[in-house]
Amino acid sequence: MSTLTLVLTAVGSVLLLLFLVMKARMHAFLALMVVSIGAGLFSGMPLMKITQTMEKGMGGTLGFLAVVVALGAMFGKILHEAGAVDQIAVKMLKAFGQSRASYAIGIAGLICALPLFFEVAIVLLISVAFSMARHTNQNLTKLVIPLFAGVAAAAAFLVPGPAPMLLASQMHADFGWMILIGLSAAIPGMIIAGPLFGNFIGRFVKLEVPDDITEPHLGEGKLPSFGFSMALILLPLVLVGLKTIAARFVPESSELYQWFEFIGHPFTAILVACLVAVYGLAMRQGMSKERVMEICGHALQPAGIILLVIGAGGVFKQILVDSGVGPALGEALTGMGLPIALTCFILAAGVRIIQGSATVACLTAVGLVMPVVEQLHYSGAQMAALSICIAGGSIVVSHVNDAGFWLFGKFTGATEAQTLKSWTMMETILGTVGAIVGMIYFTILS
Repeated sequence: MSTLTLVLTAVGSVLLLLFLVMKARMHAFLALMVVSIGAGLFSGMPLMKITQTMEKGMGGTLGFLAVVVALGAMFGKILHEAGAVDQIAVKMLKAFGQSRASYAIGIAGLICALPLFFEVAIVLLISVAFSMARHTNQNLTKLVIPLFAGVAAAAAFLVPGPAPMLLASQMHADFGWMILIGLSAAIPGMIIAGPLFGNFIGRFVKLEVPDDITEPHLGEGKLPSFGFSMALILLPLVLVGLKTIAARFVPESSELYQWFEFIGHPFTAILVACLVAVYGLAMRQGMSKERVMEICGHALQPAGIILLVIGAGGVFKQILVDSGVGPALGEALTGMGLPIALTCFILAAGVRIIQGSATVACLTAVGLVMPVVEQLHYSGAQMAALSICIAGGSIVVSHVNDAGFWLFGKFTGATEAQTLKSWTMMETILGTVGAIVGMIYFTILS
């Protein structure tokens, strides 16, 4: 089949996905499965190969991510219920003071969102922004933009978030380098897209605390200490980072190296953190075993839906790869002479703008570029840099087909026009800054 036909199949598949999700109001999971079958048929794949590829795509994506997301969901929920997330937010607000409230809420969002899903972190922290706006009499825009920027930066760039973990596993990137490059992208991205942009756009977009929002309780009470709360959130990152550091000083043939590999694997790191949160925090605070089980059960309910959609995105990705659509489009783009890092960003951004989901944009971009980058034998560090480029492209230009767009408007009371001026621009700045950092690292490592 000609390259043009395959490229048109890829473009048509994404447009069909957009139609099914936005116009036909079909659930994202069903839409992705339908579009995957259609892409396989139109690309000329044998019927039996389509079903085999779908199974391969679902299993290959969820085989790694299901464990990470499930453990991460329980870990984050326990930290919230035990007050660790609140403790970090409150302490940072007190430390920074009112004049730097936007930086405090941005950093709080960045740190507290590490063990949480994007939507969950916003729900937990939005009341802190409302309280700060009341006490400082500031325009709410100047506080919610940094908050959303901090949470979005963590979700897009920082391990153990589902998206960066997914990218690292699919791109065969080094997890230690993912942490380093992710931090290098997330911190300046949050500062520029959050406090700095928030202060600027606050001159043009004025938002007020919704009338139906009650004053939250910010007293410390029985909250765990700030140091222990921070240590818990950073524990899985430290364990993963130790593996990368040890790899440079310990011989690969040694048993010690094998232990570092085992302890630093994301499965083990998040499991250890989850167990410490249960037995070292929740139960020490007096939570019953039944209550802990109830918290873990509730945490897994939204995780299941998220995993199904991610798995369906993996099916779509695998169809693009095995049908030849991915290689054809990837080679067409690389044939234009664009640097591979820039190509990763453009591919992810294009899919993101068309269909809205950052996760699907990541998976689709991986499916399109992997046939090309695998031939170039990049190192794990270089693949981590390319992963950050994809992550940056996957969050730019959030508009009406993205759930985050409506989440921002719902919580802040912003109109669609105000959301485009504030939220959409913030996401675009954040993604672009992060991708530029990824491109710089890739250039240095090449």
